[in-house]
Amino acid sequence: MFAAAFDAARQIFTPPFRTVLYKSLAMTLVLLALAWAGLDKLAVSLLTPENAWLHTFVTLATGAGLLVILAFLVAPLSLLVAGLFLDDLAEIVETDIYPEGERGRAPPAGRAIAMALRFALVAAAVNLLALLLLFVPGVNALAFLLANAYLLGREYFELAAIRFRSSEDARELRRRHGPYLFVAGLCVAAFVAVPGLNLLTPLFGVAFMVRIHKLLAPRQATLSRL
Repeated sequence: MFAAAFDAARQIFTPPFRTVLYKSLAMTLVLLALAWAGLDKLAVSLLTPENAWLHTFVTLATGAGLLVILAFLVAPLSLLVAGLFLDDLAEIVETDIYPEGERGRAPPAGRAIAMALRFALVAAAVNLLALLLLFVPGVNALAFLLANAYLLGREYFELAAIRFRSSEDARELRRRHGPYLFVAGLCVAAFVAVPGLNLLTPLFGVAFMVRIHKLLAPRQATLSRL
């Protein structure tokens, strides 16, 4: 597993990955900027104290609060980006590590977008819970890490597995290896926890989980997707 994580991290910066890297970074930054602008505008419209000093304090406090909120939005946004660029990334990884092996097939565009949105909503819900636990001393950081380990291990693995098998088979394979994938998810969650590095989460998550799927998939030919 850890060799796969190292190889995935190294592959992020190889030439074939750079085009997808630039697109992923651009889209994630645009989404974060839009989220910031929208939340900031909402906060200003709701909090308009007349006192100048109080207004300055509210502005600074709002900015700090928005930074915290956006930190928790990175996971759902990264899953959204991963869903949109999954097949470009996965094909690069599959070609690199198994040049003579079986290639996955991309799901239809509508299904891929629907999956990406579903994953983003699930991530948002899990991270909202972790955000609420932020106010509980001693469990906030641990809750953030564990929640994202579970979520990212599950969702990125299914994103990789569904290229080779039906949705039902992908979920069954994921359930069969739940504890292993939770540990793998900790590797991805570590990316999310580091500012700046978290923007690379989609690239690492897909490159890593394609490798993990190859390790966990049965030796026999995988089933065709429905």
